[in-house]
Amino acid sequence: MDQIILQVINGLDKGSAYALIALGLTLIFGTLGVVNFAHGALFLIGAFCAVTLQRILNISAQTVDPTKTDFLGNPAVIKTPYVELWFGPEMGAAIIDWSVPLAVLFAIPIMVAIGVIMERGLIKHFYNRPHADQILVTFGLAIVLQNIIKQFYGASQISTPSPEVFRGSFDFGVLLGYEANAIIYPYWRMIYFAFSVGIISAIFAFLRFTTFGMVVRAGMADRETVGLLGINIDKRFTIMFGIAAAVAGVAGVMYAPINSPSYTMGMDFLVISFVVVVVGGMGSLPGAVLAGFLLGIVESFASLNEVKSILPGIDQIIIYLIAIIILLTRPRGLMGKRGVMED
Repeated sequence: MDQIILQVINGLDKGSAYALIALGLTLIFGTLGVVNFAHGALFLIGAFCAVTLQRILNISAQTVDPTKTDFLGNPAVIKTPYVELWFGPEMGAAIIDWSVPLAVLFAIPIMVAIGVIMERGLIKHFYNRPHADQILVTFGLAIVLQNIIKQFYGASQISTPSPEVFRGSFDFGVLLGYEANAIIYPYWRMIYFAFSVGIISAIFAFLRFTTFGMVVRAGMADRETVGLLGINIDKRFTIMFGIAAAVAGVAGVMYAPINSPSYTMGMDFLVISFVVVVVGGMGSLPGAVLAGFLLGIVESFASLNEVKSILPGIDQIIIYLIAIIILLTRPRGLMGKRGVMED
């Protein structure tokens, strides 16, 4: 039972990342009808926003301390981050330590701006083009963005630690009445899950309870009629593209301590995220979230040694097998609208 509980927790953790990225993909497809293969690159840029802020906060002033010497006997050069000089050693060190959570605030305006520029500068020219054209141009854009990241940050993974207070693990075993250390799970992964649920809930609440969101939902259902009412639905859809980019970006920021960012991580998540969207149902926001968590849990159980000993490699293909079964039996996905992908 402890292994089952651990795999469910691990699956929810994986599923939260899948659900967040798939939610942004579905927002774009549902509003603009665009299959955006550059969405994984937005996740990548978000992760490197965390890397960038960490580097900015560690920019240091150099001073010479004549009372100390290096191994050559020269006066030692002391490097002190500017934030420690400006805010004091304790506050400055705390700001650097909390660079990843602070990077969420840093990334949001950057990602919104990138999303709006991407939509206005490129995507809008492909609204009425076949999905194949959209896939090709956005996939090309993803490769360009990926190589820009590689050029500026290198090909190696970059360690981006979480705040020190969250670097330990939580003992679920004691909480659930098992023996100590029976179910151990990292604090930051739990934080990521809670963060994902918060972002997903905020997006649904925004679409459900705000006037802007209700107009967007109406536009998703019948764009022409909303336009005839004198509402500039295109402008609102552009804003939604920026919001979807921000969702992908903050997902990448918070994932940086879990998987050290490298220029390939966007592509790694992109394919799985599209599988999640297809399984959940193209254009269905609840479907994307549901499929993200379900596939995360299934993948987690498939990674058990007992399962892999019977079906070697099943953990690598289980998500795609489920997608094939869903598409064969229910082409529109679990919660997709009738007629979508059923022609």
